[in-house]
Amino acid sequence: MTSPNPFPAGATLADVGEFGLIGELTKRFEQGPHVYVGPGDDAAVIRTPKGHVVVSTDLLVENRHFRRDWASALEIGHKAAAQNLSDINAMGGTATSLTVGLGAPPDLPVQWALDLADGIAAEAALVGASVVGGDLTRANEVVIAITVLGECEIAPVLRSGASAGEVVAIAGRQGWAAAGLAVLGRGFRSPRVLVEAFKQPEPPYAAGLLAAHGGATAMIDVSDGLLADVGHIASDSGVAIDITTSSFELDDPLRAVGAALGVDPLEFVLGGGEDHAIVATFPADAVLPDGFRTIGVVAAGEGVTVDGTTYDGPTGHAHF
Repeated sequence: MTSPNPFPAGATLADVGEFGLIGELTKRFEQGPHVYVGPGDDAAVIRTPKGHVVVSTDLLVENRHFRRDWASALEIGHKAAAQNLSDINAMGGTATSLTVGLGAPPDLPVQWALDLADGIAAEAALVGASVVGGDLTRANEVVIAITVLGECEIAPVLRSGASAGEVVAIAGRQGWAAAGLAVLGRGFRSPRVLVEAFKQPEPPYAAGLLAAHGGATAMIDVSDGLLADVGHIASDSGVAIDITTSSFELDDPLRAVGAALGVDPLEFVLGGGEDHAIVATFPADAVLPDGFRTIGVVAAGEGVTVDGTTYDGPTGHAHF
């Protein structure tokens, strides 16, 4: 028996959007008693007889998430693994294993596929994880699908635990990858540090576990955009969040790109993703873990504001 379609006849994915579709899809998947955290967070958490397993899956599609003329296969491998490992990090967990699916055209050089594998393996090794299997098939363009498994020492930190009166804090670089993408999109390759940040991000892998042990009440990986992802914490927790722009130091490379492109560099920080920084909320009297700095506050209400007002700039990436 099929479930009814709540959308207008002929509606497309562009019409309903990524999260509109996800919201409807998740209604069709019944969750058994073994599911501790189902769809809707950075990762799912499954009960096992001896504890919990944390699971997340991501896709990278050529010319959508990466371009072979912009980055090497080794760099793409690092990037693909990093965005998956960061999801486990955002739950306060530690990744242990990955499986990799690769769709590729038949004329793809073998060396490219081997370099991709080396990049994935090297990034996984940074957190002590192993690639334990996968699948390979023919495709018209390169598609990379990675599933990562992990574990939590303590209860996973969800997006839904923030409360009014708490502070919002971030660990890791923010805005560098977005600025690097802007540079590449204009046909340039410098500042090199920003281009490298886009091609091969450096997630703060220690931050998630530190935040969990440090009393974080909610947490998320910044993959689509700072304001967009903070918005998930706000909506899932039923609170309002205000981000303070003066809390961000705009590094010289960000200022240089902003000036060259005629863009306020704060747009890279507020709307940029793919640095895979970790944002968490903490009680106001908490001592923030090493690497975290306060960037805002949680209040009663709903939505996300910037410096106390509505923000009309880009808030993040939309997939449809």
